Amino acid sequence: MKTLYLITFLLLVFTFSCKKNNAKTTGQQTVTETIGNTSDNLEKQFSNTPTYDTLAKTIHVYVALCDNKYQGIVPVPKAIGNGQDPDNNLYWGCGYGVRTFFKKSTEWKLLKKDKKDTLIMERLIFKHNSKNYYLIADAYNGKYIKQCTKDFLNSSAGKLKDTLNVNGTTLGIAGNSKLITYTGHDGLMDFTLYNDYTNTDGKKRDVIILACYSKSYFGKHLKKANVNPLVWTTGLMCPETYTLHDAITGYINGENNTQIQQRAAAAYSKYQKCSEKAAKNLLATGWQ
Repeated sequence: MKTLYLITFLLLVFTFSCKKNNAKTTGQQTVTETIGNTSDNLEKQFSNTPTYDTLAKTIHVYVALCDNKYQGIVPVPKAIGNGQDPDNNLYWGCGYGVRTFFKKSTEWKLLKKDKKDTLIMERLIFKHNSKNYYLIADAYNGKYIKQCTKDFLNSSAGKLKDTLNVNGTTLGIAGNSKLITYTGHDGLMDFTLYNDYTNTDGKKRDVIILACYSKSYFGKHLKKANVNPLVWTTGLMCPETYTLHDAITGYINGENNTQIQQRAAAAYSKYQKCSEKAAKNLLATGWQ
């Protein structure tokens, strides 16, 4: 699909892409409960995770692929709204998707791309070009947005931890990461989670949540998770990757919450062609 068409279409559709009420939930309430590789099982599996290189900083990016069929969204064009097709998905393979945007970035180098399973369809591992930071991005099948949300929340609370070996370096991922992010539709508009996300290890993790109304919907689950919200949202938004990319740039440079928020807002304003004031009101930081 041509880039010009995508940009024009998205400027029109994303104002309405999330519904606060009466969202469709076809198959969504029960679909994730039958998957064996759930975060509830993983919590036990990784309760004694191996040691990892603490000098190698990690950022774990959870992406719920856009899905017209299984998510409560106003449908996007069929080609970019198939949650089982990462290559053409709006949040992954398209021009402003995580895979494409970070691959084109001069700040990051793609080290590895893995096809995984029917839950996590693809994993990317990037290395920062000048600093000892790694970025791990997971593309979750859009059908399993509920599981993606739970894995993000469990990681944020330190209940889900894992490690990953990359070129002889053992990286801490999931809850072993310092920064954990979520990109995609706000599935909490469609389903309810009853799990407890109280922090389990006393460590404070930074989070970025790029989804519609993420502060109000995710905030209630993260109150006891001991997280520092760098960027989350107060209204409807388009969770394309330029916002995440620029926020992470500020994070790696050691900037504070306000500076990171300002970077994110500047990127959102540029690509969405809205005022920076509007972008700053949309992209909040902290708990206040």
